[in-house]
Parts: sequence; C-alpha cells; structure tokens
Amino acid sequence: MTGFLLGLAWRSAWNRRFTLVLTVCSIALSTFMLIGVERIRTDLRDSFTSAVSGTDLIVGARTGSIQLLLYAVFHIGAATNDIRWSSVQALGQQRGVAWVVPLSLGDSHRGFPVLGTSAGYFEHLRYGDQQSLRLEQGSVFADLFDAVIGAEVADRLGYRLGQRITLAHGSGDLHLSDHADKPFRITGILARTGTPVDRTVHISLEAMQALHVDWFAGAPIPGGHIDPDRVRSMNLQPKAVTAALVGLKNRAAVFSVQRQVNQFAAEPLMSILPGVALDELWDVIGTGEQALLLMSALVAAVSMAALVSVVLAGLNERRRELAVLRAVGASPHHVLLLLALEGSMVTISGITVGIVAMVGALVAAGPWLQSAYGLTLHAAQPTNLQWALLAGLLLAGSLAGLLPGWRAYRLALADGLAPRI
Repeated sequence: MTGFLLGLAWRSAWNRRFTLVLTVCSIALSTFMLIGVERIRTDLRDSFTSAVSGTDLIVGARTGSIQLLLYAVFHIGAATNDIRWSSVQALGQQRGVAWVVPLSLGDSHRGFPVLGTSAGYFEHLRYGDQQSLRLEQGSVFADLFDAVIGAEVADRLGYRLGQRITLAHGSGDLHLSDHADKPFRITGILARTGTPVDRTVHISLEAMQALHVDWFAGAPIPGGHIDPDRVRSMNLQPKAVTAALVGLKNRAAVFSVQRQVNQFAAEPLMSILPGVALDELWDVIGTGEQALLLMSALVAAVSMAALVSVVLAGLNERRRELAVLRAVGASPHHVLLLLALEGSMVTISGITVGIVAMVGALVAAGPWLQSAYGLTLHAAQPTNLQWALLAGLLLAGSLAGLLPGWRAYRLALADGLAPRI
C-alpha cells in the first residue's frame, strides 16, 4: 500500500510541478545556505589553525594573547613593543627549545606585509597537516636585497622572478615613506598554502636592518643617506624583533618552557600556545558565526512555511481528488500518509538540489576564494552538525505535510463530492 501511495504522491506532485518547483528551489536555497555556512565556518577555522601548524609557542612583548597571535601569525595589527635580540638568543638557549624563528614586521609593499626573518622560517614553519613551505620558483635569500614572495602577492601584482620592487615604511596602506633607495629583487615565489604566508613579502633580518640603518624614530635621518653598496659592509645584526616562533624538542615540556619565558628576567616577555589563543579568538567571533547560522535557519523556516502554504493552497483544488480516494476505500490514515509522503518527496528533492549546488559552487568558486581571500574550502564528508541540519530539514519537510493532511482529514466526503454552484 505504501508503494502505491508513493506512486500516487509522485503523480499528484507532477501534475502541480510548476508550483512545487518553486518550493523545491526554496528548500534548495535553504539547504545551500545552511550547509554552506557550516562548511565555511568549519574550513575557516581549519585555515586559521593550519597557519600555525608545528609551532609550539609564540613569544612576544607582553600584551593580549589574541593580539600577539594576530600580529605574529596573521600580520594584523601592531605590537605594543619589540623584544631585544639578546632575548631571542637567550630564548634559543633555553633547555628544551629546538629552534627559534625571529619575526620582524612593520614595513609593507602595496598593502602586503613585509616580514623579516631567518632562513629557519622556511625550514621549520609548517601549515596544514605538518606540510613544509615549498618554493614554486627560485631560491631563498642569495643576496642581502633578495625577496621571497607568497603566491597571492605574485598573482595579484603579476610579479615574476628577477623583478625589482620597492618596500615602504609602515604597515597596510599607511606608507609613511618608501625605501626607494634600496630596491629588492624577487628571487623566490612560494607555492600556495592558503595561509597568511601567501600574502607576505619575505626578506632577511639583515635586509630589514639595512632598510633602516639611516632612519631614526621612524623617519629618515636628514642628510644621513647610506647607499646599498656601503650598507653591505656594515654590521646588520638586528637590535630587536617583533616576535618569535618557538619549536620544542619535546612537546610535553611546553608548559615548563612557557613558564620560563613568562618569568624572563631581562625584559617582560609572554609566550602563548597557538591552539589556546585560537580558541580565545573563536570565542570572540563566535557571535558572528551563530548569527550566520541563525540567518540560514530562518531561511529554512521560510522554506518550510512556503511548502505548507503551497500544499494548503492547492488543497481546495484537490478536495475532489481526496474525496474520491476516500470513496474508494482510502482511510484518513492513508490520506494523511499521502500528503506527508508528498511533503517528504518535495523536501528530499530540494535538499538534493541544494547539496549538488553547494558542491558545484565549492568546485567552481574554490580556486577564486583561495586566491582572493586565502580561504580554502573542501567538498568533504559532511560534519556531524551538517548531518543534523540535513536531518532537521528532512524532518521539518515531512512534518510540513501533516497540517494539510489533518485539514484534508477534516473535509467531509459529501462536501468533496458535492458539485459547487
């Protein structure tokens, strides 16, 4: 009997296909938004986490943990203070420390941050699933004024190996002055990572120092210009850096090393665990996530209301159809089941279309999102929350057919067969 009702529900829905197609599209849109928002939320968090893979501690001047994470890893904002180079050297000699990668920020190039660092940055930094940085083209720092750029910098600005660029003093769009007297040559282009590395211009610590040998207090010294050839013969050991990434010999010693850094006597330092700082960051932006999810749920509720409205609106046109079914022996239970099956079929169709559309959008727009925003989206296995959202949509669609079914049950047989005048 259920198979017969299923076929009957399909034929009945097909007769009203133009109206139901709109409802299917509405449910597909709600599915697209619900699953899409959850996928973006999940992959965005993975992108944040992947940027600091393999780093045990981040060390900087005392400030908020989120602020330290943002400017050291994501190059957003500015440090409250630098840390002395002698402190970085002492940090590398701490028991349990395997490597230290210094980071020096403050300059930029056409809106992209410039990062002064050591060769260990390319050796020790990991992203994603413990993946190493890889050069797509060229090599790392063969000369003092060499630069290695991220994939997004190369794509957006159309740069190639051997091209000369000029860096600017100041971060972001705040260019206080250009270092036009000391141009850099692009010697390397990194493979895309989907992390802030893609949006960064990398130079050596010595090069960062060379840019500012004739500067004082953030401004060039009047009449104190030093040409690049003379700079090469100078002592370019940095006096201070912005932050440092730390890797340990044994991760079990992370809290011990963190305590040593936080109690450092030479100057006030702080160290943070990247994972803990990321959790704090997500606590801050969690409200925005919930707002997006709530908006998608409202779209889904509107779609379910549209489904109920369409079935109810067509109920008067189907009164004779339902009355005939009652007359040939269909029980109220069968009528209720018929309309519930119809609602389920429409909902399943909408969910299927929505999932296919979302996967297609991820495949089509994925490369663009990665190049434009550094966001890597995956058409992966649905998460537990996504399965729950899909189940909720299906349940809501099935229940949406119960109200029209209850209404049909209340229709009298004589009223359905009686001709209208």
